[in-house]
Amino acid sequence: MLWIPFTLCAAFTQALRNAQQKQLSVEVNALGVTLARFIWALPLALIYLWGLYQVQPTELPHFSGHFMLSAVGAALAQIVATALMVMLFQRRSYATGVGLAKSEALLAALLGVAFFGVVLGPIGWFGILVGSVAVWLMRGQGNTESLELSTLLIGLASGLCFALTTLWVRYACHQLQLPFMHTAAWVLVWTIGIQVLVLVAWLLWRDPGTLVKLWKRPSLVFRISLSSSLASLCWFTAVNLEDVALVKTLGQIEVLFTLMLSHHWLRERVSRRDQLGLVLILLSAILVVLPSLI
Repeated sequence: MLWIPFTLCAAFTQALRNAQQKQLSVEVNALGVTLARFIWALPLALIYLWGLYQVQPTELPHFSGHFMLSAVGAALAQIVATALMVMLFQRRSYATGVGLAKSEALLAALLGVAFFGVVLGPIGWFGILVGSVAVWLMRGQGNTESLELSTLLIGLASGLCFALTTLWVRYACHQLQLPFMHTAAWVLVWTIGIQVLVLVAWLLWRDPGTLVKLWKRPSLVFRISLSSSLASLCWFTAVNLEDVALVKTLGQIEVLFTLMLSHHWLRERVSRRDQLGLVLILLSAILVVLPSLI
């Protein structure tokens, strides 16, 4: 049951990181905010990995082609997922943006049915229906239907990319024959390293001004990276210990942390419609995996 405290820690630190990203998104574009998530996380992850080997020495891993492909896939999917979620923050409130991105759990279930041989019973399909209603309730409320549809599609795309990230991370973890803490740390270092390299290279080429803006907000950028590295480490460890569906279902408690941070810290007003949508997303995720818990 060790995966439970790791998942709870991941959910809280992720909610905290998202709130900080919402603050930065007022000044910096989506890719810049995405880079803030990773840039200090790489040295932090390296220090953590070094500390693990000091406390519990073990052999160095062999990185197979399957590991590398899954690590690259997870890294790129997480970049896209984060950038899309920041776009949601810029269109809607923090809580609503997170809520739409939490369609991840539903999309992971659908991917499992379509490609991984997962069988959903009536309760599971009812959960997906509830989740669909939740996403409809939280759709954008702009002046035109095109804005509403685009906001909805961004949310679903973000959730899809987060789902793919988690599936590829779990696959990468299973390629390494090491203690579970070391395994999660190695996958974390590889994915963050790829993400920093890709984002810094892109911004240097296309938008160096964004790097300057990040340089001018060192405290906020460091806090985002710190909470991000803690969240990723806990997620990676949890999915290495337990099935993705169970981890992501318990992780939906992030919705509650999100509502608290949105109201008490960011001072945002969350509409009753969006509150209902957030609760239904939580309920739908529980229904999807309930048969496996009985």
